[in-house]
Amino acid sequence: MAAITITLAAFVAELNHDRLPEAVRVRTRFLLLDLAGNMLRGRHAAESTPPLLAAARALGLGAGASAVFGDSARWTPAGAALLNGALAHSLDFDDTHAASSLHPGAPVIPAALAAAEMNGAPGADVLAAIVAGYEVTNRLGLALPAGAHYARGFHPTATCGAFGAAAAAARVFGLDAKGVEEALGIALSQSAGSLQFLSNGAWTKRFQVGWAAMAGLAAACLAREGFKGAAEPIEGKAGFLRAYAPDPKPERVLQDLGTEWELMATAVKPYPSCRYGHAAVDAALALRAELGLRSEEIEGVTIGLPRSGMILIGDDIERRRKPQNIVDGQFSGPFVVACALARGAFGWDSYTELAAPDLVRLMSLTSCEFDPEIEAEFPTNMSGKLTLRARGETFIRKVVVPKGEPANFLSEAELMAKYHGLADAVLGAERATRLAEAVLSLHQAPGVAGLLRLSSPAMAARLAGE
Repeated sequence: MAAITITLAAFVAELNHDRLPEAVRVRTRFLLLDLAGNMLRGRHAAESTPPLLAAARALGLGAGASAVFGDSARWTPAGAALLNGALAHSLDFDDTHAASSLHPGAPVIPAALAAAEMNGAPGADVLAAIVAGYEVTNRLGLALPAGAHYARGFHPTATCGAFGAAAAAARVFGLDAKGVEEALGIALSQSAGSLQFLSNGAWTKRFQVGWAAMAGLAAACLAREGFKGAAEPIEGKAGFLRAYAPDPKPERVLQDLGTEWELMATAVKPYPSCRYGHAAVDAALALRAELGLRSEEIEGVTIGLPRSGMILIGDDIERRRKPQNIVDGQFSGPFVVACALARGAFGWDSYTELAAPDLVRLMSLTSCEFDPEIEAEFPTNMSGKLTLRARGETFIRKVVVPKGEPANFLSEAELMAKYHGLADAVLGAERATRLAEAVLSLHQAPGVAGLLRLSSPAMAARLAGE
């Protein structure tokens, strides 16, 4: 088997936007647009944002010229990568790669944008770098594989994301294959992320993804300046795969590299919560509509999940039935399904109803269970099954491919509606439209400066008055 790190580094260094399949080029721009909406709204809606910004300023990360989405201040490149990465993940509304059970955009895209501000890279190179980062992140998650990594308590968005962010920043900097290899070797020392946030609804889930973006940028900067990284950081005896999972599949990293694009296997979320609950939400919305069901008619609900889904949204059921904060709600199967059943919708504003009496009642009637039939669909699909008892009858709905997955992808209109639903509240509809146009034409732009100016409310207002 070819040396994994060397082969992957060469792939990253040589990736050319013009030689990518058209479908990959188009999808990359829409994934960037989706993340832009998340970063904008996360800056103003996430309760973890004020202390995060204050700490970043205290650390000296506020004295720079780099942009943070939705913010009128300017930050150092490291600060921009950290903050944009954390903001992108703060709503739990960012894209998801089902088979590797992670969110590639949040660590990768902020690192690429921060690097591009540093060296003025053209838009096409930034997009190629984002593709490279997605491929590295997703393929490492596949090789662990994700379930075993989760079982050890790791958060793969952060752990794998540090490598993807390093690859993206290195590609923006134009490093050669050896330089990318060094960046990946340095990223190994910074790959971290724990699932312990589940114990108390901690904000560390958001922070560690931002840290992965910053770590990747730092790794690429060090490599650019000639700093030496560890050899074989992915496949080595003490490398990432062997250290972070008990039985990795190293060959999966390079499988069909350059012909099968894992970026195209990345989903866009229609709901702001853990992806493992989305199939059940789809099922709940469908059953509610078909049956004309009222909340008070429901006698019991069971959510069927794969093992990884149980870990994240189903285990410790009494706690899942009583979410105390937004993070708890994002990782509560009972809450997200209760919202869908009672309201016929589930969105960011649903988190204001954690204590609504009808939702509390439904949560108390909801159980989560490991379902072998659903496990058999994983990791190809993040499927789910909903068993609903109402009107003295039992109704069952299995959703194999939840809304937003590549095989059930959002339409362009749905993608734009999601983006505007997040961005308009921060920028206003007209500013948000201009930003969307800048994102979707980035492949023709000389750089990211124009796009990033529009991401600032204050700057957007000034531009509108010119």
